[in-house]
Amino acid sequence: MTTGFRFLDAMDDADFSALLGPSWREMSPRGCPPYASGEVADEMADGDRHDTETTTPTWPDPPNQVIYSGLAGEITDAIAPHSEADPVAILVQILSMTGNAIGRGPFYRVEDDQHRGNLFVALVGASGSGRKGTSARRARNIVGAADPEWAANHVVSGLSSGEGLIWAVRDPIHRSTPIKEKGRVIDYQEVIEDPGITDKRLLVFESELASTLRVMQRDGSTLSAVVRQAWDGGKLRSLTKNSPATATDPHISIIGHITADELRRYLDRTELGNGFANRFLFLCVRRAQYLPDGGVVDDQVMIPLANRLRTMIERARQAGEVYRDAKARELWADIYPALSDARVGLLGAVTSRAEAQVLRLSLLYALLDGDRVIGRQHIEAALALWQYAEASARFVFGESVGDPVTDRIVSALRAAGSPGLTRTGIRDLFQKHETAGRLDRALVAIEAAGLARRERVQTAGRPMECWVATKATEATKGGESGLSSLSSLLSHCEGPNNGAGLGGSEAHLDPDEVAREGQRTGL
Repeated sequence: MTTGFRFLDAMDDADFSALLGPSWREMSPRGCPPYASGEVADEMADGDRHDTETTTPTWPDPPNQVIYSGLAGEITDAIAPHSEADPVAILVQILSMTGNAIGRGPFYRVEDDQHRGNLFVALVGASGSGRKGTSARRARNIVGAADPEWAANHVVSGLSSGEGLIWAVRDPIHRSTPIKEKGRVIDYQEVIEDPGITDKRLLVFESELASTLRVMQRDGSTLSAVVRQAWDGGKLRSLTKNSPATATDPHISIIGHITADELRRYLDRTELGNGFANRFLFLCVRRAQYLPDGGVVDDQVMIPLANRLRTMIERARQAGEVYRDAKARELWADIYPALSDARVGLLGAVTSRAEAQVLRLSLLYALLDGDRVIGRQHIEAALALWQYAEASARFVFGESVGDPVTDRIVSALRAAGSPGLTRTGIRDLFQKHETAGRLDRALVAIEAAGLARRERVQTAGRPMECWVATKATEATKGGESGLSSLSSLLSHCEGPNNGAGLGGSEAHLDPDEVAREGQRTGL
């Protein structure tokens, strides 16, 4: 069977110096200047505009520096001063790749579900100048140095069908064949038609995630359903008659790169509503700095980090079930309601799996510290990264409900301001091409989402119904209150290197000392 997958070029595993030396010097001088604070012009290029008429998205604020805690943060801290790539992009791809290299061994149990370290990540940034590809190469080189076999055999691209994804991690395929004696069938025996795949770690890297989203829109495509199953970690199977393959206990991670315009254009309402989108972490990334001559990281810095990462990966594979300590449980109880609160609109659709995403991130932070117990500091780092992911999703999707009629009404109400619009005014927006029933359903959705309120205006005759956009929509309030509550919990946290931030110090604490200090201070 042809899967459509293409295994990425294997790295030379002769020695660490050969693995790390040339690759760390690979930098492209192309691109445009870094953005000024709040500037989104380049990110909105190529038609990358919101459909709403009265709101302008702003680039999310930089994340809390606590996301750079632990070994993944140390590696990012070593690379970032020498790369044009966004540190967030480097960090999250190190986490995702490491989680895949570790495999299915460690897990955290929630009722009957087992959450593992397989992440689905979508980096959202301008094409070419966003340096998404640069960040991926930086992350893959260090994780590949720690586990060359994983880098050579378990990183693929070309996600084009559900059947192809299953085939890449398939179980052995057995076939029943007849046993004949003198021309007569006397019995049957099972023979192995295909030996299957033993090691089911698979990182799917899509530099053009938009292509994958377009494939999912084809009639009969099983890709969305299989991808959702892959995030859950259950048995993969397709009901397609001519595809008998199944995959038991796969460990699949996905990293995709896409522009904001492509994401809004190709992530249709079906994928927003069926849980495909909320299995991804969407993170806005952009060029961090100018390096006309590229950047070089000394092998003497990277080789010890790669060795430490290898040790953490090997240790994590033996971890088994992971738990939270008392301080982590206390923090989790505090933030769980905010993470679990229902959100509306497109933003709600892509962020409605917040608690599961934070759980998986905290698991990875703990494993990279060499811990089998999730501590408060691991949840805080995961929360900070999730906070940035939610802010990124707000930048991309805004407050759009996802229904053209509903979004058109909301946009017009905001433009109308305090006078609002009457029922007749709303009907006239569509030049009477929408039925009264269709408009009624849209207004019910708008009111339920807190995007507008209904007012009764007294006239000489019957009262007139008028609709007014709320000054601070309930959708926005819900999202911002969640972000604010997380911010208040994180406000006391300093980033790595005593708050110096990325590149602020070349000295790194011993990881065991960091863990002991975290336990002592409760961070």
